[in-house]
Amino acid sequence: MALTPFHLSVPVTNLSDTRWFYGEVLGCAEGRSADFRIDWNFFGHHLVTHVEPDDASHVTTDVDSFGVMTPCRHFGVVISYEEWTRIADRVRALQARFHTEPQTVFPGTVKEQNIMLIHDGCGNVVEFKASRHGLWQRDL
Repeated sequence: MALTPFHLSVPVTNLSDTRWFYGEVLGCAEGRSADFRIDWNFFGHHLVTHVEPDDASHVTTDVDSFGVMTPCRHFGVVISYEEWTRIADRVRALQARFHTEPQTVFPGTVKEQNIMLIHDGCGNVVEFKASRHGLWQRDL
C-alpha cells in the first residue's frame, strides 16, 4: 500500500524560532503563512505550526522505549539513512539541541534502527528514524 501524506498541526511558542528550526535546520519548504501560523512541507507531509505558547510549553512524562528516554508527546518521520546522517550533521553544525543524540538502537538484531530526537526550540520534540537495512518498508 502506498503511503499518503499526513496533516499534523502542532503548537509553537513563536514563529521566528519555528522558521529557524523547520526552515533552516531541517530544510523544510515554507508554504502558506499568517500572523500566527506557518505551513511546512515536512518531508512530503503537511505540517502546520500554530503559535499557542501555553499549549506548546507542555510538561511530558518520559517513557523508556527503544532503550532511550522518549518524550510521550513527539512526532517525526522515517527517512533514508543518508538523509538521517545529513540531518544529524546539520543539527550539530547549526547547534540545535538534541533531546536524544543520534544513535543506533538494538544493534545486530532485526530491530536495529538509527534514531535521534531534536528539540524544535518551540516546545516540541521531533524524532527521525532510519534503517541501513530498509526494514521500515515491511515493519510499518
